[in-house]
Parts: sequence; structure tokens; C-alpha cells
Amino acid sequence: MKKIINDPTAVVDEMLDGLAYIHSDLVYRVEGFDIIARKSEKTGKVGLISGGGSGHEPSHAGFVGEGMLSAAICGAVFTSPTPDQVLQAIKEADEGAGVFMVIKNYSGDIMNFEMAQEMAEMEGIEVASVVVDDDIAVEDSLYTQGRRGVAGTILVHKILGDAARAGKSQTEIKALADELVKKIHTVGLALSGATVPEVGKPGFVLADDEIEFGIGIHGEPGYRKEKMQPSKDLAKELVEKLSQSVELKSGKKIGILINGMGATPLMEQYVFAADVANLLADAGVEVVYKKLGNYMTSIDMAGISLTFIELDQPDWLTALNSPVTTAAW
Repeated sequence: MKKIINDPTAVVDEMLDGLAYIHSDLVYRVEGFDIIARKSEKTGKVGLISGGGSGHEPSHAGFVGEGMLSAAICGAVFTSPTPDQVLQAIKEADEGAGVFMVIKNYSGDIMNFEMAQEMAEMEGIEVASVVVDDDIAVEDSLYTQGRRGVAGTILVHKILGDAARAGKSQTEIKALADELVKKIHTVGLALSGATVPEVGKPGFVLADDEIEFGIGIHGEPGYRKEKMQPSKDLAKELVEKLSQSVELKSGKKIGILINGMGATPLMEQYVFAADVANLLADAGVEVVYKKLGNYMTSIDMAGISLTFIELDQPDWLTALNSPVTTAAW
């Protein structure tokens, strides 16, 4: 294993120190906690938090800032943050109007965020949440009941962040979130596994000429292994898989997020994007929002994911396009 690190057990701690140093104009690290919070004046609006295991950078700390998250909790690599860490993030984010939590659908995340919610409410802070389950690859897998939460979570941060900034109430944000998560769908593929620093070897191994469709962001199994194929065939597989959840008919308005898993060069992501564009054009689909890059990674996994968001509601598109000030958006 070759990594630019010091002590493998201190990776998250040192990463957060570096992140807070580089982006000190936007965020700060909460002393004694693995939390990144935004530097901004509190204006009495709903606070928005998210988080999970580390290893998915820039998620979630890179999306802390004006117009998006108030704070993000960074657990150990691929490990849910503890309830006390989440509770502290709730306190940091609270401006007096309550706090809303965006949780990815992993058993540990749900349990620990909900425990923190109970503790916060005992201290008089109103807390609500939504669980993101956008990965359509498999219904149940390691760590989940139902679908996993993956790259589509970033779009939830963006749209809910805009609502919070606009002064929407916690009740209004909850209603928006519940509707929004139904309209976000993701599927991915892997060319190679991720290496957790403390483990020192990949979590799974694919042959040099092998890929796996539907892999999870922690290396959870996908739905099929095949020989390596040209980008246009990979795009066709993912678009066809997503079409099982999204009706790709002429005139349909969608947004797309093409997300690198950590070790996939932008060159390859753009090639894939051109192939997706051709497929959607052939279907007559109107792509009204596009984003590409590394947003929800899996350490050094080589792979890519494709997210569709159904944009029948114009205000969602407005929210996606609204300017924000964060490290990674």
C-alpha cells in the first residue's frame, strides 16, 4: 500500500486539520470533535447537517458553507459517526429554528443519527430528518435495509440548503425532502476496489479485464460482473438500469450527475458523459441540469456513478443553479 499519510489510524484527524486550514475562510473544525462547521453569522434559520463515514471526500465536509450544509460529521473511514459527534453537530448548526439532518441509508448512520436526535430534543432542539436511498442497483446489501444512499445525496444537500437559506421552516423542508428523495436515482460501476488505510489492501479485487455493475460506495457487492467494455457500452448499461426507475420518454426533464469514485480521471468521466448525452438525446430526454466530477468517492476506487434527478418542478432546478460558497461545489 502506497499512501501519502502518516499514521493510518490518524488519517481522519489529520485530514480534517488540513481541510480546516486550507478552507479557513469558509469553515472551522469544532474543537475536540470530527466536525466541520461553516463560518457564518447565525440568522435564525433552520440548520442543515449531514455526514457519515470518511473516505467519500469531498463528501460531506466539502459541502459545508453558505447555501448548503451548516455542519458535517466525519466518522472513521467507512464507519458511521457516533451519536455524541452528531449531537455536537446539531448544536453547532442550531440557530433557533431547529436542525434538519440528511442521512444516507446505512443501518449505523440511521441508528446513530436518530439517537443524537433524541438527545438533542431532550435539550430543547427540534430535529427532523430524511433518509436518502437513491442507489437502485440492489434493494438490500451490506449495512442496509432497502436501497443504499450514494451520490444523489449531494443533490439533496444542494436543494435543501437553498430552502434553508430562503428561510423555509423545518416542516416545509421536511415535506420537500420527502418528495425530493423519491425523484433521485443512482447506479454505479467499479473497475477496482478501495483500500482502507488501516486495512492496507483493497476491500475486493477484480481481475484486470473485469468490472462490476452496481457496486456500493463501501465496496458492497453489485448486481453483475462482466468483462471490461467500451465507455459507450457502460453508459448504455447504466442508462438502461436507471430507466427501470425513471421513464425516459420524449420531453422528460431530468438533471444528471456523473460522479467519479476516486481514481477515475476526468478525461474518462467526460468520455462517459458524451456517451450518456447521446443515449439521452436518442430517447428525446431534455437534460436541463448537468454536473460532473468527484463528489461522493470511495477513497481510491476506480469507477463511476450516474445519477438522474427528475426535474418536473422548476423551483428544484432554480435551487440546483443557485450560487453557494463551499469548498467543493
